[in-house]
Amino acid sequence: MQQMIEAAKEYIRELFAENADGHGLEHALRVYRNAMLIAETEPGADREIVALGALLHDADDHKLFHTENNANARRFLKAQGMEPETADRICEAINAVSFSQNKGKRPGTVEGQIIQDADRLDAIGAIGIARTFAYGGKHGRTPEGSISHFHEKLLLLKDLMNTGKAKELAEERHAFMEQFLQEWDRELGEK
Repeated sequence: MQQMIEAAKEYIRELFAENADGHGLEHALRVYRNAMLIAETEPGADREIVALGALLHDADDHKLFHTENNANARRFLKAQGMEPETADRICEAINAVSFSQNKGKRPGTVEGQIIQDADRLDAIGAIGIARTFAYGGKHGRTPEGSISHFHEKLLLLKDLMNTGKAKELAEERHAFMEQFLQEWDRELGEK
């Protein structure tokens, strides 16, 4: 499994070589580390599905690629000799991650729940703040527009975590975002 994980890291490095909006290899590696940390507390989770799903979770993100049926992820998995049934399970977990695509839906598998939590953890806290402004800047969103994104999505994530470990990790990150927003308002003279 380790050889396939290393191959997935290299694939993501190549796939996101030109990306500077908060997605890419570094994000995938943080999601992978978060997912494996959470998986340690979820004994029923298939570690291979979690690891590869976490690394490949943005390989076909609708905001970044115009692919269908997880074409990028499936191409990689097929090239690695992955059984079609396992590739389907990985893609099912990947497809459950997106906040915008899965409004209010909890993933149906523990692997999907773990990967979704891991991705959401990387959207909050200090790293989440940095990623929000990087993405916003690349896509022409003003700093004020990025602040709106906190209220539309990021501040909701703490209460949407699926696993106990993610809920625990989200508390501190959420508190940091609230502190950041208070400082933002203070500097603008709004509070």
